[in-house]
Amino acid sequence: MISEPELGGEWEAGRPPAAAEEPVTPRERARGRGPGRGWLWALGGAVLASAVWAGVLVAQDRFTTAPRLSCRHTEDLCEGRNMAALAKTEVKPGHGLPSHGEHPALDWSYCGYQSDYTEKDSVYYQVQVLVELHKKTDPQAEFGAGPMAGWGLFAGDGGTAEQVPGLPGRAELRTMAGGGWHRLQVVDGGAVFTLNVQWFGPGADTDSEPDEDAIKAAMIEDVRALMASLRT
Repeated sequence: MISEPELGGEWEAGRPPAAAEEPVTPRERARGRGPGRGWLWALGGAVLASAVWAGVLVAQDRFTTAPRLSCRHTEDLCEGRNMAALAKTEVKPGHGLPSHGEHPALDWSYCGYQSDYTEKDSVYYQVQVLVELHKKTDPQAEFGAGPMAGWGLFAGDGGTAEQVPGLPGRAELRTMAGGGWHRLQVVDGGAVFTLNVQWFGPGADTDSEPDEDAIKAAMIEDVRALMASLRT
């Protein structure tokens, strides 16, 4: 008759008997086949795979092509930029109001100029300047593809567009159908420069309308000076 197991050696209910551990020879132990070595090899393989994948991601990020930026960001786009060429025309930009924003993908600076309202001609001019620095995506593909939309009082579709030579990058000057609004936009690498000039009021539909050719020429000169002032 089999006696009861002694205290300290009792079997747990439902517990299967442990399998006998296969003896390991010295040669096998030297090769790493000893007890507990299998999970170490598996862990080492997982760590190696993770390291390789991390290296691939770093390499992909390193070779990602970002837009070229050859100009700096400024918080006050109005400071020191009085639109000297436009000031010699009927537009005469007045005091500028700046604003700006910074983001990992895009930095932007804005300045809005307002001219004095003249009772003589009853024409009111507004000048708006925007500089965008695209740091992640290239704006070249979208340049000139959207509608002719602006900020505030500027809005509209249609009009005519003409290419402007002599400026860095690609430049386009667009005029709203019927006149009263011009937009000059230049894309140079990841930087986009936009200058809007608009005039309106009762006198805008009379013979007192400004010299549009002079305004266009002044816009080109002011954008050229703006780009040079921000060049790094």
